Amino acid sequence: MDREKAMNIPSLAGAILKIADTVAAIPIKLYKRNGDKNEVVEDERTVLLNEDTGDTLDGYQFKHALIMDYFLGKGGYAYINKNGRKIESLHYVKESNISFQENTDVIFKDYRIMVQGNTYDPEDWIRLLRNTEDGIRGKSIIDENKESLSVAYTALKFEKNLVSKGGNKKGFLKSERRLKKEQMDELKAAWRELHSNNGENVVILNEGMDFKEASNTSVEMQLNENKKTNGIEACKIVGTPPAMIEGKATERDEKIFIKYEINNVLKALETAINRAMLLETEKGEYYFEADTDDLNRSDIEKRYAAYGTGIEKGFLQVDEVRKKEKMPQLGVEFIKLGLNDGLLDPVANKVYVLNTNKTIDLNKLRKGEELGELNLENNPSSLTDTSMQSGETAGQSGTEEPEKNL
Repeated sequence: MDREKAMNIPSLAGAILKIADTVAAIPIKLYKRNGDKNEVVEDERTVLLNEDTGDTLDGYQFKHALIMDYFLGKGGYAYINKNGRKIESLHYVKESNISFQENTDVIFKDYRIMVQGNTYDPEDWIRLLRNTEDGIRGKSIIDENKESLSVAYTALKFEKNLVSKGGNKKGFLKSERRLKKEQMDELKAAWRELHSNNGENVVILNEGMDFKEASNTSVEMQLNENKKTNGIEACKIVGTPPAMIEGKATERDEKIFIKYEINNVLKALETAINRAMLLETEKGEYYFEADTDDLNRSDIEKRYAAYGTGIEKGFLQVDEVRKKEKMPQLGVEFIKLGLNDGLLDPVANKVYVLNTNKTIDLNKLRKGEELGELNLENNPSSLTDTSMQSGETAGQSGTEEPEKNL
């Protein structure tokens, strides 16, 4: 069993291509940790990963090729072409062209990558490895499932053999008298012509000769059932629900596919990219991560319902949603808190209470300039009561003098 034979198994090829196509379409972004916030950073490396690698492959083809080698070979390998500290281009290399020079120390492992007689440092490579035990090479699904894949491939060849013979079954020719060699040769030639499926499909049997069809084997009788079973087993090997390949996937199937397969592959890809493409001074502060928002973009009803929940609960702003949907920004920086609480402007640090048409400046509130020595912990309702008396009316300038006796 090799890569070419494995990809001739329809269910296996469909499952792997489904994963590779999905992962390749997901953009990789660079983020910077800034306290509790993670900011997206514009960087030339994301262009190399998502658009133009500087090689013959574009960003989609580049990630697709890595994922295919991840499953079917010893790993996905890409050379990072650097000019000093700057990455100029990314070059995918087919895993069959990769070999290694490695030491024999099982603790302090070390190795070099060889391509066409040239030697390279591993640090100059993106190395996407599946089920690796040494960090040098991974294990393909072919190596781990040779027997089951061989059964599926053999069944495929058996079906091809039946089709090539036009579905004619094996059997025996019975003659009441002894045939001469010339007669036997002529009969064999006619029988071969019958089973070639591209010539005459009639054989004339003379008197005293009869054909007895051989009984179907259990494999022949259950061919379709075996094919379905082999397809399901092939999908299990990759981790893809069979319904995803058949076009009958339910919402649950899609969630399983994304959660247990796509996310795992993406995490492996992110880790490999972070290790290879970040400078040592950047690690810990910067990180590459897949933007999986587009995975749910196809279901507009659920997406908009999720946005509505986010806005209603106050952890999303309207402009944040419009940015995700690639719509023009409105410049609305309010967070909806509800009529009983009001609207919070996080930039100006003010609360606008809709019920009373009042504005409270939280900066002055903290300093005690507006409400004196008000203790909000002991009297949490005081903020609402006092705001109706002392807040700045929306659309007015200045503030009213607060009452002294609270």
